[in-house]
Amino acid sequence: MPLTDAHVRLAKPGAKPYKLSDEKGLYLLITPSGGKLWRMKYRFGGKEKTLALGAYPDVSLKDARDRRDEARKLLANGQDPGAVKQAQKAAKLKKAANSFEVVARECLGVWKVGKAESHSSKVIARMENDVFPWIGNMPVSEVKPPVILEVLNRITGRGTIETAHRTKSNISRVMRYAVSKGFIERDPCPDLRDALPSPTKRHMAAIIDSIKAGELLRAIYDYRDTFVVKAALKLLPLVFVRPGELRMAKWSDFDLDEGTWEFTPTKTKNPLIVPLATQAVAILRELQQLTGNGELVFPGVRYGRPLSNMTFNRSLQAMGYDTQKEHTGHGFRAMAQTLLQERLGAEKERVEQQLNHKKRGLGTAYDHSEYLKERRAMMQVWADYLDGLRTGAEVVPLRA
Repeated sequence: MPLTDAHVRLAKPGAKPYKLSDEKGLYLLITPSGGKLWRMKYRFGGKEKTLALGAYPDVSLKDARDRRDEARKLLANGQDPGAVKQAQKAAKLKKAANSFEVVARECLGVWKVGKAESHSSKVIARMENDVFPWIGNMPVSEVKPPVILEVLNRITGRGTIETAHRTKSNISRVMRYAVSKGFIERDPCPDLRDALPSPTKRHMAAIIDSIKAGELLRAIYDYRDTFVVKAALKLLPLVFVRPGELRMAKWSDFDLDEGTWEFTPTKTKNPLIVPLATQAVAILRELQQLTGNGELVFPGVRYGRPLSNMTFNRSLQAMGYDTQKEHTGHGFRAMAQTLLQERLGAEKERVEQQLNHKKRGLGTAYDHSEYLKERRAMMQVWADYLDGLRTGAEVVPLRA
């Protein structure tokens, strides 16, 4: 006699598993723990087999009968329903393993090696916030240009056009990785070359006026914070490297007797020697007494970690500076680039070299030891000039 919904609903567990038969091989297995499992008995290749069809109440009596009928159709076509189910499960697992998020995390795991954590964490957070929720579960082979554009349009809809372009680059990196793994034939992102509005080029906020620069330097020297933070703030305008490069500086890269700091910036991969003016060496020697036993020149409050990537901007904000409009930690580079050339008459090539830029039009990096003597003189004049701005003294330019 066929089962009814009431029979299934009211069935109680016993001391041992038992069956309630329906028809055409379908039955309900009642377990001692109260589970109600749909099963189908069938024969294939001369052997009796059992096919699992789900559990009640997630799978109703009607649903179980529909699944049984689908299995019977496979049998009629000479197919084993159990084998078909296993093949479908394997295909589903393979599809999940090749999902965009899985491939992206594998790709980014390889890419972030050797990258600054502050940068790699931003990229991963961008993917987690703006990409994975929409296409993370999709097979990477199904992530086509219209799908990517829909993701990017959500970002531009917030008015963050530059973020959309960066996200497109991040997605493109993942797709190129997928090509290398044989998951797809080509990266679809180049097809979106003209699909996004052009970003508005923004320059980092920077003080390039000598009088205001002097005011900023006085604010730094009057600023109250930890000895490590204060030393970093004093040193940043003297060396004008990228803020992240200073934060993660290691004592092993410094030769204070020679007055040099030699390292390879993660952004450009161009080795750089920073000649240290006497003022910079004095700051570092004093700091060395405090942090010299460790690896990091500027350790943060967490052991083994450098200062936070927000340290410089938060300090400037605490001094009353708007880091969006007035001056940012990165702005000391623009300050040096402008004042060295316009006020001190420094050669543009030497300034560009010290900024670790590439030679324009040549596409090759400067030799990191090139013109070291001239750059050393320039850095000392620069440090003296900054002292003059801070105290109101006169400093002779490099060239009349």
